[in-house]
Amino acid sequence: MIQDPEPLLHPREISSLRPTQITVGLREVERKQQEWRHRAEREGPDFLGRHMLPVVIGPKDRAYLIDNHHLALALHREGVKHVLVHVIADLSMLARPAFITFMDNRNWLHPFDAKGVRQDYDDIPKQVAGLADDPYRSLAGALRRAGGYAKVDTPYAEFLWADFLRRRIKPARVDDHFDKALSDALAFANSRDTAHLPGWSGISD
Repeated sequence: MIQDPEPLLHPREISSLRPTQITVGLREVERKQQEWRHRAEREGPDFLGRHMLPVVIGPKDRAYLIDNHHLALALHREGVKHVLVHVIADLSMLARPAFITFMDNRNWLHPFDAKGVRQDYDDIPKQVAGLADDPYRSLAGALRRAGGYAKVDTPYAEFLWADFLRRRIKPARVDDHFDKALSDALAFANSRDTAHLPGWSGISD
């Protein structure tokens, strides 16, 4: 049954949340960890109350995280045990094959590895602690914050930008000269080459 987003009154353990993607950008996770450290003592409970994580309830009443993987992993790495969630859909009545098909058709799964190659659904980790690093996802996140493109509701928009950048900026530049890689990314973002990507805000003439 599809529901309007509705907060659950009881928190879920972060370790029990099932990811719906294979990778995150660890630079992005570390940035969120730093933000949490600055907020934890002063407004920790309020922050968690304002950042309920969206989930879909699947077979065996498991909660599948469909956004905010970076925040979930950051909080987990900082020792936070529980978060509040809000339920986007309750699909607990479905068998796993039907559940996976439904999730994929709604674009609520992103089974792509750190090279941007699609993998089997079973390769998605069962816990957020198992999420792998995709440095280009970090670059795409930094590009958006630098004004390279706008935040949009398109699912996995940052991964689309990451895949574009992956084909044009060498891994060594991202790993060893991140600021220079970001400058390169900003130049691409302001060109027609990226006009097909979500949130594009580059030149128009």
